[in-house]
Amino acid sequence: MEGQHSLELVRHRVAPVLRGLVAGMVGMSERSAERVHRRQPAGTVVPLVLSFGDPLRIDALADGAGAGRAYGSFVAGLSQGVAASSFVGVQRCVQVYLTPTGIQQILSVPGSEVARQVVTVADISAALGDHLAEQLHDAGSWEARFALVEDLLLSRLARADPAPDWVRWMWSEIARSAGRVAIRDLVRASGWSHRHVSTTFARHVGLGPKELAGVVRFESASADLGRRPLATIAAEHGYADQSHFAREVARYAGETPTQLLAARRPTPATQLVAARTLRPTG
Repeated sequence: MEGQHSLELVRHRVAPVLRGLVAGMVGMSERSAERVHRRQPAGTVVPLVLSFGDPLRIDALADGAGAGRAYGSFVAGLSQGVAASSFVGVQRCVQVYLTPTGIQQILSVPGSEVARQVVTVADISAALGDHLAEQLHDAGSWEARFALVEDLLLSRLARADPAPDWVRWMWSEIARSAGRVAIRDLVRASGWSHRHVSTTFARHVGLGPKELAGVVRFESASADLGRRPLATIAAEHGYADQSHFAREVARYAGETPTQLLAARRPTPATQLVAARTLRPTG
């Protein structure tokens, strides 16, 4: 078995009521006799990892706390830096990808309480702790596991308080513009002071609007790597020049645009595309 590696990804279509709060849900089963190392650039979704396998070690966090230890089930809040992780053995989990405005409604804590850190789910909610891991382990299929997780998410949603309407609107405008909207214009349209907008938005989401817009712009621009010349990507995504774009890639991904392209690292977006979708049964 030494040196053998296998990976299975299964995608679940989330219930319509969860859309806008949950970007996607993937079941993962991965086996490796040798330690697997991965790097994850900054992104706009928050992974809620519900594990029923061997732990995942968070080796380093460029912008956050919680590195240097192994985790079972955990949530990694929004940040502006790259994360490095590793595992050996069998990693099995359901990964729920929360949107910035879905953090509070699903986790029942403000985004600021998990931002720039990795937090065990048991520290957030007993319902997401060891008992759920046992249930996921004992479930006989991915369909059963997804149903278990989705029922739990729906029950939490029913008693959660959403972020203010203007926070959700501001996030939608940042996302719609691929991070290029002028934050001062959104502040003016909100009717609130700049200080109130910045502190309230950051409390609910985890990053301030300008910080989150920077991550969105990086995410959008990096998706074009390999499709267009670097100078063209920089211009189309509002960077001052190619050098500015390269500095921002280094900030959010910890490497050059060429290195990031060559690595083709798995992200939530690529996992959702690569994973097969279960067909309804019965």
